[in-house]
Amino acid sequence: MVGANMRAHCAQNLGTEYANSLPLLGDVMADILTLFGCKTVFGVGGDFADNIISAFEGKLETTPSSNEMHAGYAACAQAQISGLGATLTTFTVGSLPCSSPAALAVAEKLPVVFISGAPGEQEISDTLLHHSVASSSEWMLKYDCALESFRALGMRAERLQGARSKGQPNMAAERFFQLVAHAYANKQPVFIEIPRDLVFEPTQALKLPQTPGDVNHETYVLDGAQHIAEHIVEKLNQSSHPLLFVGENVKLNTRLCEQLRNFVDKFNIPYATSWLAKGVLDESDPLSVGSYNGVFSPDHVRYYIEQKVDYILEVDTSIQSQDTNNAFCSGTHVIQSFENKTMVKGTVQNQQGLLHVFEQLLVSDIPVFQTLLEEKRRPVLDDNDSVDFHNLADALNDVQSQLSASLIYLPEIGNSYFASYSLETKRSSHCRPWLTNPWYGAMGSSLPYARAVAKTLKSSNSSDIAVVITGDGGFHFQLNELIHFQREHLAVVILYMRNNIFHLGKSGESTMYHCSTPRFDVLTLVKAYGGKGLQCKTIGELRTHLQSAVESNCGIRLLEIPVDPNPDKLSREISMLNLFIQMKNGKQGAKEAWDLAVAG
Repeated sequence: MVGANMRAHCAQNLGTEYANSLPLLGDVMADILTLFGCKTVFGVGGDFADNIISAFEGKLETTPSSNEMHAGYAACAQAQISGLGATLTTFTVGSLPCSSPAALAVAEKLPVVFISGAPGEQEISDTLLHHSVASSSEWMLKYDCALESFRALGMRAERLQGARSKGQPNMAAERFFQLVAHAYANKQPVFIEIPRDLVFEPTQALKLPQTPGDVNHETYVLDGAQHIAEHIVEKLNQSSHPLLFVGENVKLNTRLCEQLRNFVDKFNIPYATSWLAKGVLDESDPLSVGSYNGVFSPDHVRYYIEQKVDYILEVDTSIQSQDTNNAFCSGTHVIQSFENKTMVKGTVQNQQGLLHVFEQLLVSDIPVFQTLLEEKRRPVLDDNDSVDFHNLADALNDVQSQLSASLIYLPEIGNSYFASYSLETKRSSHCRPWLTNPWYGAMGSSLPYARAVAKTLKSSNSSDIAVVITGDGGFHFQLNELIHFQREHLAVVILYMRNNIFHLGKSGESTMYHCSTPRFDVLTLVKAYGGKGLQCKTIGELRTHLQSAVESNCGIRLLEIPVDPNPDKLSREISMLNLFIQMKNGKQGAKEAWDLAVAG
């Protein structure tokens, strides 16, 4: 009735034909999300979100998550895969749990649209509504707690508004478009509250662009790309062992990634990535040195970069130095202080300046370098050896080398995350083959990430498969998300590294480090989710069971791997980080041990 009244007033003011052309807000919101490549909205249903769910039905896939935080993490993964992710929750009690994935999206520059249902404009009065963040002793009404919380993270956050003038349609759809376009173009999350009484209200008609690219016509591009390219060409012509060092800001720009691949292939230039850019370029390629992070890197990576390279072209690392990426401020990241280096960073929208530089480089007179990397030597693995963190990456690299499919690795924060830096990822046509939450949102994101990946792979009929690597602590934190793998018939392989403790950073025997018990039967648990579980104690068992899981490419496959927590069974990355943490915490003898390890 409210919508009919508004349309009648609009007809009287602006004409019947225009009034009849006005769409409903909910329909336009679905069209806008679809325009930017978002086909799935992850979320949890709720009272204030119900109208939005109804409006999206038949237009978008509205898929449930086990909780709002997991919905946010799945949307973060979807943003990395398709260019835009979206969540839908109810007012405050639903939206506030999304603050952790929102922080991740801010830090990782992910275009995620966090949508929250909100009380209708007709409901706002002097009575506090349920879901409001206020106690019975409050003197002030608070309806903006969620908006303020997301703004505190540095995000654009806005509540859409209805008509403010009789006979003039509201501009809610236009505001929704501007916010989503901002997220897409600037690779930043946004938070939007939708009053529930606006969803089925007529709104201003929009003439949407034909493609997302039509939104991104830059009116300003930095000048001087030709001069930068000429300087780089001069440096390359004076070099015999150059290196392209790729930073994390490249990861969502498919066009720039393609240019970088063309650049290294045309001139035969080796490349490495920062830790947070791992998987952006194919690590199985002969030109790949791997991912570099000072003393935390494998010896062969350190040797080539620190001893052989004579010129570095550093592309789009972070604007401000980050401790995760610069060897945790340990002073061992040689690239940071490398003298003969050119740094180019994407400081304008969509890295247009960098695109212009590499367009020039690709047609420049640069020699084809003859330097060949040493052939990668994989250690000979004995099938009878036990599997632990120190040889997990070698075992997985061996299996990956035998497969035509790509393993899409999703390591959980903890030992699994750091051990994954020695993995050699293989390019996938569907998504980055190494997707993770590097610290920002803490533990609990690998299964929601894997769900978004598995849905994408399934819809593409791909033979690639999501492989979650998780400790028992990280698994317990999020295993309720498995119900949706079961419900949607998604394929995933879970490598469950079992030691019953939180081991990363562990420097004592406090019960605080204990996260499980030997009595827990994970194989029975996964069976309840319709999956199959097997225990792998040896390299041979891991190889056999993993290859079988990849070939079947269906359902949940969990491989329980008992791991030894002793220091000699940890990966290099974990051992070094634990020692570094102990040194920074002033543990006795740690400083001397650290200095010895750094000296090599």
